[in-house]
Amino acid sequence: MVSERKITVRTYECDSYSHVNNANYLNYLEYARFEFLRDIGFNYQGMLAAGYGVYVARIEIDYKRPAVADDELLIQSWPIKRGAVSGVIAQKITRGADVIAEAKATWVFVGKNGVPVRLPPEFDTPLLG
Repeated sequence: MVSERKITVRTYECDSYSHVNNANYLNYLEYARFEFLRDIGFNYQGMLAAGYGVYVARIEIDYKRPAVADDELLIQSWPIKRGAVSGVIAQKITRGADVIAEAKATWVFVGKNGVPVRLPPEFDTPLLG
């Protein structure tokens, strides 16, 4: 399953070179991952209320082209790997046919004490990967 979200680059996200500052891509990608979880029916609020968390343990971003103010960007997110307590979500940001950035985010499911644990059945979904 591929989840898609569109965003428009805002002027304050751009740096002195007039393109999106690299740190802002982390925000774009996080927004799209959260929406991916919503799209697959993951009970994020229920998970938090039960004292669990999903943490990003690693993120890799390959920047391909700059984006500038008012660009319409499409962010695609999909799962590519799933382990016992973690997984990887791949993401791609495009502007039309141009690939702006590609990323992989490794997530870890943690228990109340912040230590990685298996997803309880009530939060597990095969669409996570």
